Amino acid sequence: MKIQNCCSASREREGDTVKDFQGIIQPGESNQLRHSENLIELPGGRFLMGTDEKIGYPRDGEGPLRTVNLKPFTIDRYSVTNSQFQEFIEETGYVTEAECFGWSFVFHLLVSEKVNKKVINSVRETPWWLVVNGAYWKQPEGPDSSIENRSDHPVVHISWNDAQAYCNWSGKRLPTEAEWEYAARGGLVSNRFPWGNELHLNGEHQCNIWQGKFPITNTGEDGYISTAPVHAFSPNGFGLYNVSGNVWEWCEDWFTNKHPKAKVSNNPQGPDTGRAKVMKGGSYLCHQSYCNRYRVAARTTNTPDSSTGNIGFRCAADIQA
Repeated sequence: MKIQNCCSASREREGDTVKDFQGIIQPGESNQLRHSENLIELPGGRFLMGTDEKIGYPRDGEGPLRTVNLKPFTIDRYSVTNSQFQEFIEETGYVTEAECFGWSFVFHLLVSEKVNKKVINSVRETPWWLVVNGAYWKQPEGPDSSIENRSDHPVVHISWNDAQAYCNWSGKRLPTEAEWEYAARGGLVSNRFPWGNELHLNGEHQCNIWQGKFPITNTGEDGYISTAPVHAFSPNGFGLYNVSGNVWEWCEDWFTNKHPKAKVSNNPQGPDTGRAKVMKGGSYLCHQSYCNRYRVAARTTNTPDSSTGNIGFRCAADIQA
């Protein structure tokens, strides 16, 4: 099932623009744990996952509210940054899928006039997503852009396969959806956001999402039009940053909108197979008028080879005995 929303675009829906993909360099799994200073150890245990709130999207499989039991694990406090991903690229020579395809999806307001003149395709259902030749992690808005002065921003234009390759190199893994949601909740029970049930606290913005009229005008009242540094805003109760807004984050699980009916699910990992992977957290493009998926229980899906200017990831790791 395809979940249509403003915040993602899929190569699967753009079959006439996709080049045959012959594979990418896959670094072998590493025994060396890299950037362990970013890992937060969490105790696991039981928590309530999902939501039955009407504000959500039942078709996405946000509900039913269910009890999940997790073993202890660790997870990065931040999304993987441009500088960390560049370290990975320089050491391994890895080539991302956006580079192999030769293009990626960029939000229309972020491309320059020069690049926009060369755009020949966009997503039919969501025309604000432009197919930009030469867009990839190091040129997020196309050939005339760079990540200069954005070393501490989350890396974007990352496919699930790219994220998996980075995890193999770093000695980590992607979090399961259950782990991601448990960590994002920060110890709060069934709250909409990592900080509570209200979008603002004391009149202050708590995350990087859209303000204004989507998709025409973003006023940037929260301080950002595109990505924010990974350490922007306040952390949640567990010390994680930007688990609402900023960039969508890949999870390990294949997507389904059906969930086990067991009273308690122990360390769920999703279906064994599928066509698309789970993404969590929303992005700088989410807005309550169109896509309020910056809530903790919200979820969406994309194919493992898809990349956009608002998809990144964070890593997790098992706790070694």
